[in-house]
Amino acid sequence: MKEKSTVPEREPMANVDIAWLHMETPTNLMMITGILFFEKPLTYDQLVEVLAERLLKFKRFRQRVVNYQKSFKQTYWETVPDFDIHEHVVREELPPPGDHQALQEHVSKLMSTPLDFNKPLWQFHLIEDFQGGSAVIGRLHHCIADGTALVRVLLSLTDETADPPAPPPPTGVHEKIAAEDPRRSASVKSWGLGSKLLKQHPQRKEHLAKWLQYAKLGAGAVSTLSKLVFRPFDPKTLFRGNLGVEKRAAWSKPLPLNDVKAIGKSLGATVNDVLLTAMVGGLRRYLVQHGQTIGKLNIHAAVPVNLRPVDAPLEMGNYFGLVFPSLPVGIEDPVKRLKVLHRRMEAIKRSPEAMVTFGVLQAMGMAPGELESFIVNFLGKKSTAVMTNVPGPRETIYLAGSPLKSLMFWVPQSGRVGMGISILSYAGQVYLGVTTDAQLVPDPDTIIEGFYEEFDALLMLIKND
Repeated sequence: MKEKSTVPEREPMANVDIAWLHMETPTNLMMITGILFFEKPLTYDQLVEVLAERLLKFKRFRQRVVNYQKSFKQTYWETVPDFDIHEHVVREELPPPGDHQALQEHVSKLMSTPLDFNKPLWQFHLIEDFQGGSAVIGRLHHCIADGTALVRVLLSLTDETADPPAPPPPTGVHEKIAAEDPRRSASVKSWGLGSKLLKQHPQRKEHLAKWLQYAKLGAGAVSTLSKLVFRPFDPKTLFRGNLGVEKRAAWSKPLPLNDVKAIGKSLGATVNDVLLTAMVGGLRRYLVQHGQTIGKLNIHAAVPVNLRPVDAPLEMGNYFGLVFPSLPVGIEDPVKRLKVLHRRMEAIKRSPEAMVTFGVLQAMGMAPGELESFIVNFLGKKSTAVMTNVPGPRETIYLAGSPLKSLMFWVPQSGRVGMGISILSYAGQVYLGVTTDAQLVPDPDTIIEGFYEEFDALLMLIKND
């Protein structure tokens, strides 16, 4: 009788996922960090049971990465034969007094601590007793999936009621992986950039020629890519500089979504425009308070754009591009700032920039380590922050019968980018999260306070009209 093979199951990692894997550095860990707050206490056994039943149905969470360092070897996902979920679910206590500040410091510490690459790249930390309920901190590596997919994974752990019916038998849809999806395994079809563009900047010719050879981008995307490549680096501000290992995390109190919608309706803008306007105003206030000369300052943000169809099933992998809107920090008047932001965001929505950058990311996964590092650092100089906006459930949801009171997440940065800004809506409320490099911005709470002040100013304007 033939013995069953004991060789662990392996499958190749998709190129775009390799790109995000290789962006990991000690000063910018490629982790998406989230926190869930529950009104009632949640026990360790309850959390383990939910994760075992609902998270582990995605095989990616039983797999580790093989050949994760930059090399010419194929990078694989490998199933861990002796996988133990208890190594990934940690029970923790906050130091006295166990308040919001203590939790914020703990989240910052975890955000600065790398995951163990000898194991599947995820971990949950349970604070069983927090303000009468519980808090769960999740850390998941970006190479597993993008922020949109991972937020959906976190929400898949929950139910719409406190006492839901038994779940239906599995259908197998959760076993889909990025490498099986032709949208991700095939290169994005675009066109080649001519030699004329390279001749204009001969000092960059060698690197850019290799970049474009791998990306296979060109004719229809010439304008978009050339604007990104030859746009000046972002100006020097307090938000840019040499990065350290330590990060700082902060998050806001909830804002009523109806107030955000009312501002947008009154001023002819979207919910995202309103929140971005208040956020940019918060950044402006921080710089002014710390003695920065503003003038007509504009900075750029890298904003992820989901490229999945709206009705696509939940699956792992990264399928998004990046756009780089210009943020008018130099405009003091919030209404004028909103109008400018609205115009810029509308223009960028019509641009193929997201698909072009997705093609570059795929190419990066095939590129040699030296070239890949060059691209990451090059793009990192083009932006000051990463910003993302994710709509969450409109109604209260539950985990193991406990109502989810609120939630927040933080996106990682790459290269020399030292700031991440996340906006999340849930159950009629909006939350803002900021993560910063401690060497550059040791007090991100000040940015949150500026955001409140800018939002209140917009709200007062429409109430007085």
